[in-house]
Amino acid sequence: MWAASCLASCCAACACEACRTAVGSIGRRSARIAYCGLFALSLFASWALREVAAPLLQSIPWINHFHKTPDREWFETDAVLRVSLGNFVFFTILAIIMAGIKDQKDPRDKIHHGGWMAKIFCWVVIVFLMFFVPNGVVSFYESISKFGSGLFLLVQVVLLLDFVHGWNENWVAKDEQFWYMALLVVSVVCYIGTFSFSGLLFHWFTPSGHDCGLNLFFIVFTLILVFVFAIVALHPKINGSLLPASVIALYCTYLCYSGLSSEPRDYECNGLHNHSKAVSTGSLSLGLLTTILSVVYSAVRAGSSATVLSAPDSPRSGADKPLLPFSKADEEAEKKDVPRPVTYSYSFFHLIFSLASMYSAMLLTGWSTSVGESGKLVDVGWPSVWVRIATQWATAGLYIWSLVAPLLFPDREF
Repeated sequence: MWAASCLASCCAACACEACRTAVGSIGRRSARIAYCGLFALSLFASWALREVAAPLLQSIPWINHFHKTPDREWFETDAVLRVSLGNFVFFTILAIIMAGIKDQKDPRDKIHHGGWMAKIFCWVVIVFLMFFVPNGVVSFYESISKFGSGLFLLVQVVLLLDFVHGWNENWVAKDEQFWYMALLVVSVVCYIGTFSFSGLLFHWFTPSGHDCGLNLFFIVFTLILVFVFAIVALHPKINGSLLPASVIALYCTYLCYSGLSSEPRDYECNGLHNHSKAVSTGSLSLGLLTTILSVVYSAVRAGSSATVLSAPDSPRSGADKPLLPFSKADEEAEKKDVPRPVTYSYSFFHLIFSLASMYSAMLLTGWSTSVGESGKLVDVGWPSVWVRIATQWATAGLYIWSLVAPLLFPDREF
């Protein structure tokens, strides 16, 4: 017994030392990766607590103070929202602290890139304290999360538009036949994918023998948008390119699929899942992993993109620098103690994680309206459907605006 206790103590000490060493090795090169890891950990904690914490929350008097105990789904949603609220508070505090940093000699720069043991401890404490806040605060956070999630999706759309326009400009600027052919090939492949995917949508979501007018409208309207994109882009006065039009068309088709696949599993027009009532743990894990990767990429890309917001007095970092910039020049500047401007907005970077916290909570709770079977799935329910469709319409509107705005306002830069 004594030997087992000593062995356990040694293992615990080794584990703590390993964690401390790993955290201590996080520097300027890997700070954003570490923030992504912390955010992914919060999503995993939300998912785990949603599955196991309901009985515990039912026994907490300041949470379960109702005359009639709510359904289990209410406590599952509450657990996710409280973890998300803690995450939101943590990143919002960092966003406020980091406001106005212009160069790397600012003392707050070290807070952003270092002090990881203290930051992880603060994150754990904040999330823990969220389980002591009143239900009214959580309910208010749930309401504003729907607006914050919409704002996060809008940032995603802006980043996508910036990416495809930059991609097209980069290849056209090479002014070589090979790159023009590459533009044509990629555009054709995207259109083939778009129309093939649309055929599958008709097969999956408009089954014969059922009145699926809403699904039919979504799919047909998506195809109309595809043709509108091409017509507007190729108009002589616009002088656009097929590459952005084809990529946006494929993305809008994906959003249509994402919305239709989020329809309730017992909906008769959801032919993709109406024969599989039980969703395996593996499918759930894959769905959550996809969500994590999407949210983390969007947060990091937005934090380093000058299209959304540039750091004060800093160059455009999103188009000219890699996602995790760190060069030998930075190392030499640090050795010479020369102040260098920051390469992205630290404050906006953390603000994007705050919005992403809201968005991930909505995904895990089915936009806080899922009940029954849907409460066990990731991002399923009619609110999820309409959010995806609204995102598609916003994407289409912003893309067309990016084409016609220079024509309508020739004296302004876009």
